[in-house]
Amino acid sequence: MDRTPADDSRPLNDDVRTGPTASRLARVVVATVVTGLSLVALLNIVETAQEPRAVVLALVSMSGLLSLQLFFLTDRARRLGGPARLGLLVAQSLLGFLPFLVFGQAWVGMPGFVAGSFLLMLAPPRSVVAFAATVFGTVVIQSAMTTQVLLVAYTTVSTVLTGLIVYGLSQMSILVRELHATRTELARLAVIRERLRFSRDLHDLLGYSLSAVTLKSELTRRLVVRNPDRALAELDDILGISRQALADVRQLASGYRDMSLGDEARSARSVLSAADIRVRMEIDHPELPQAVSTVLATVLREGVTNLLRHSRARTCEVLVAEQDGRVLLTIANDGADQGLRQPSEHGGSGLRNLSDRAGALGGRLVTSCSPDGWFRLRAELPVSLPVAVEAPAQLAS
Repeated sequence: MDRTPADDSRPLNDDVRTGPTASRLARVVVATVVTGLSLVALLNIVETAQEPRAVVLALVSMSGLLSLQLFFLTDRARRLGGPARLGLLVAQSLLGFLPFLVFGQAWVGMPGFVAGSFLLMLAPPRSVVAFAATVFGTVVIQSAMTTQVLLVAYTTVSTVLTGLIVYGLSQMSILVRELHATRTELARLAVIRERLRFSRDLHDLLGYSLSAVTLKSELTRRLVVRNPDRALAELDDILGISRQALADVRQLASGYRDMSLGDEARSARSVLSAADIRVRMEIDHPELPQAVSTVLATVLREGVTNLLRHSRARTCEVLVAEQDGRVLLTIANDGADQGLRQPSEHGGSGLRNLSDRAGALGGRLVTSCSPDGWFRLRAELPVSLPVAVEAPAQLAS
């Protein structure tokens, strides 16, 4: 039976709990760095400005520029259409370049925010072209304002570094949020997978057990008067099946359930005989890995359950043999006119689910119906599993 190890959920839950904290921390880091770079420029302006109006102009321009920069970090900004994105980038460009004409070298770091925003909001190659154009425009303006080569070089390097820092930190914040969203989705899928495992295993366990109890109860009812000793023996079987079903449910609730092909074959013979179905069993196989034995036992249980529920079979054959390093289980009955001819299309139970289990171990499940009215269910799995396959299979069996 499939089971999800309890240890798997703990790291995932920890990640989900710490995800919002990491996302907020990433945004705080980006906001702190962006504000710090702006503060450096503001201090330079305060030091060189001759009039209070210049400082006010710098604060207004810087506030607008930073507001747009922080907005570009949000999911809402990433959902904007092309025209809206372009409009916001143009507005930030004006806020990044026009004050440069007033404050000169003191405003040197601000166009770098514009360059970073182009990388963040546009797709390549447009983002690269816009980034290069922003750097070039900064160099042209600085060259027009001064002839000092070192200042022009400083401005160029500062713009490039600021743009890359803004882009890199912004991408970090976005990736942290996406990672948190992915982990949350993984946690949700893990819960869904566990629910499917439980419902599927409950179907496999109780479907067979309840069918067996029903058949043996009907047989006991007929035997109570004419054959009390046989009726008593059938009651003992019913008690045994009920106790096993209770134990199976308890094991299922704890997430652990292994099955034995040999034990399941003996139980199947008893149940089929109680249903007045002639049984022929030939079981000859080497020692099997627990995962393979569990899957084959599950196939046998599902096959017998379907036979009892959906066919009017009078004869059933169960054959297990080894061939070329693979173990073959064949369940055949002569009730194909009323039986299942195709794998069940209901997810989580039935033959389709068994096919998935066999495929996970490198095997396969095949059904066929012959003209003579025989329905055959055949499972084929490897006798031995590689370590890389056996370990995960044991966790999911």
